[in-house]
Amino acid sequence: MGAACRQERRNSRPGAAKQRDARMTSGAADPQRAASRWRAARSWLMPWLTVGLITLCALHMAAMAAGYPVRPINMIVPFPPGGSTTIIARIVADRLGQALGQQIIVDNRGGAGGTIATRAGARAEPDGYTLLLGYTGTLAINPTLYENPGYDPRKDFAPIGRIATSPLLVLVKPDLPVHSIEQLIALAKQQPGRIDYASAGNGTVGHVAAELFATMAGIKLTHIPYKGTGAAVTDLLGGHVAMSMSPIAPVVGQVQTGALRALAVTSAARSPLFPEIPTVAESGLPGFEAILRYGLVAPAGTPASIIDRLAAELHAVMTEEEVRTKLAVDGAEPAPSSSAEYAEDIDREATKWSTIVRASGAKVE
Repeated sequence: MGAACRQERRNSRPGAAKQRDARMTSGAADPQRAASRWRAARSWLMPWLTVGLITLCALHMAAMAAGYPVRPINMIVPFPPGGSTTIIARIVADRLGQALGQQIIVDNRGGAGGTIATRAGARAEPDGYTLLLGYTGTLAINPTLYENPGYDPRKDFAPIGRIATSPLLVLVKPDLPVHSIEQLIALAKQQPGRIDYASAGNGTVGHVAAELFATMAGIKLTHIPYKGTGAAVTDLLGGHVAMSMSPIAPVVGQVQTGALRALAVTSAARSPLFPEIPTVAESGLPGFEAILRYGLVAPAGTPASIIDRLAAELHAVMTEEEVRTKLAVDGAEPAPSSSAEYAEDIDREATKWSTIVRASGAKVE
């Protein structure tokens, strides 16, 4: 009772209510002041934290590049085994791996004209341990042919260097009654849409080149896409399709033995491997040309020191006589370049083939 009275007397003193209200107001304002102080501290700290993170990332990338490579490297090939991409990849991977002191594993991944594997290459960790075999179909044709391939050939890759170029061969099954481009065009005009052709898949150079050929010749051909060159050539040998525009490398033996009949090459000049075979241009379609270009790229963001190392080693490998001979035997012409030159090549080819795709009328089926 006495304590209650004493408290009542304190509360009734002059100014007591104001003091009480001030304490309550002060308590309510503390969280606001704390939040304000935190915002101020955060605005001061954030630039330093950002700089710190950037520095740590740069140090990490530098340390990673310093001893590169310290483990095997994966080279994605955007088609199943058996085609020209695999043949060229293995020739380069074997010797480049020796030069780098680490194994380079050729990783074949087929599907959707090479777009699936190329997209995976673009999204891989940019640490130098995932490379992609660049190819005309995936880097120049598919970005136009497919509505959304999932990558940009100009932005999503760090070019390392060009490897080689190669024409296609216009092939027909042995029992097709034609022995020249002129005869093939004449037969196709007599049988609109009844002559079918095999390709390694939608968006491959063989697909678009055949459509361009049909457009320029004024004929109608039926496209049969396969999962890779190997499967397409197998069915051509079996007589299940009438013709194909195939890379030279996988069919050298079949052409030399007569198992397949080559009517023409798609380059502007004749192939050194088959100088007796005329070009399409000199066989009745002036201006026709379709060339495969192969190179090596890494995901964008790969440290420049790693790209420089790979570019230097690749260029050195491509000047070796043994490597050049192996490529020539398979109908490819070595065409080494610097990283910058290959970047220009990718840009130029993408522009050129986008025009060809539209002119040919080629579509994804």
